[in-house]
Amino acid sequence: MSTAPESQPVDANPARQNKILYLAISVLAVAGVLVSAVSLQRHYAKSASAFCDFGERFNCDIVNHSEYSTVMGIPVAAIGIAGYGFLLARATVYRSRPSTPLQLLAAALAGLAFASYLTYIEGSVLETWCILCLSSLAVIAMIAVLAGVLRVKAGPSR
Repeated sequence: MSTAPESQPVDANPARQNKILYLAISVLAVAGVLVSAVSLQRHYAKSASAFCDFGERFNCDIVNHSEYSTVMGIPVAAIGIAGYGFLLARATVYRSRPSTPLQLLAAALAGLAFASYLTYIEGSVLETWCILCLSSLAVIAMIAVLAGVLRVKAGPSR
């Protein structure tokens, strides 16, 4: 019979775990805003960029100036900035609201669906990849996973 205390996980505090998840989502949302802002700048740029031009198969300028770079006249990158801004606000200012985990998950899944559609367009229609766009896809995918974890941890009543 051992009298040693039972070992517990390093971080068994759910509130602290949630805080870390919200912080990670916030950092990723800021990264998404930055990637989208650079993409928006490239959308309006008159000159070609060298940092994102790796030939015809990897060229952000081709993607950012294509007919698919706007939705009803609004640049896709601006939609990205707004979406990531929404996620950032939910993960920081509004994180104490019971509805926040579900709102984060819904918004992240909508963003992931939109980014996936645009990635399909890049590969199948334009046949050119945008490094900025692929970075944004990775960011929104990570946010969706973290938001899913938050939602599951919130339980069925939220």
